[in-house]
Amino acid sequence: MPVLQSQTILVTGATGAIGRAICLALAQDGARVLIHFSRNRAAAEGLLADINGKGAILCADLSDPAAPEQLWADTMAHGPVTGLVNNAGIRSEVSIDAAMPDWQSVWEREFRVNVLAAADLTKCAIQTFRGQGGGRIVNMASRAGQRGYTSSSMAYGASKAALINLTKSVAQSHGAEGITAIALAPGWVRTEMADSYIAQHGEAAALAGIPIGRMASPQEIGELTAFLFRPTQVSMNGAVLDVNGGSYLR
Repeated sequence: MPVLQSQTILVTGATGAIGRAICLALAQDGARVLIHFSRNRAAAEGLLADINGKGAILCADLSDPAAPEQLWADTMAHGPVTGLVNNAGIRSEVSIDAAMPDWQSVWEREFRVNVLAAADLTKCAIQTFRGQGGGRIVNMASRAGQRGYTSSSMAYGASKAALINLTKSVAQSHGAEGITAIALAPGWVRTEMADSYIAQHGEAAALAGIPIGRMASPQEIGELTAFLFRPTQVSMNGAVLDVNGGSYLR
């Protein structure tokens, strides 16, 4: 029997490279996957077809404060949910010399999507999981949340640090209820976000300091995420797993 056959898992930001890889890996291990998207319906429908229709697609704009609660309600319409992957995220740049309204706009949107939406979904998930005997949450953090980030992207680094703390708080506060939480902290992953950075700063800047000389692949992240949902991995509760090629060691 596939190891995740009894599980139904919501993946936010599922149409990006990492989200897609996570969905494919979960489905390969037997899970039913609920595919969240915000704009690219065609990509979501294509992904659903690629997992042989074993799941559903759900639309929500996570920059809208009302969206996470509605997304969870839509999720629950598809039956009992056993897992949540808070994968949706954005990375914006704003100069320290920018006008204050521009600075505040970037910080507010970054935290709305990367932290507050994840926190709202986490709240909904915990309330649901309590009535089911438990569940698991995997949060997509970042190396940037551990070591800090560039001046123009401080909002991104700070948001990912908050996501790491959310993970640990859930693990400590709700582990006794069978609700476990784990964070992944990737360095550079070969995604649209990485390609955008490379277009601005060059590939050498992105690869600098990575001992293995390459970025992680989305498939690596997908396979690791699926592994973390195995029922046998309950002792990973509270862990923050580095996936950075040795570029940050702690």
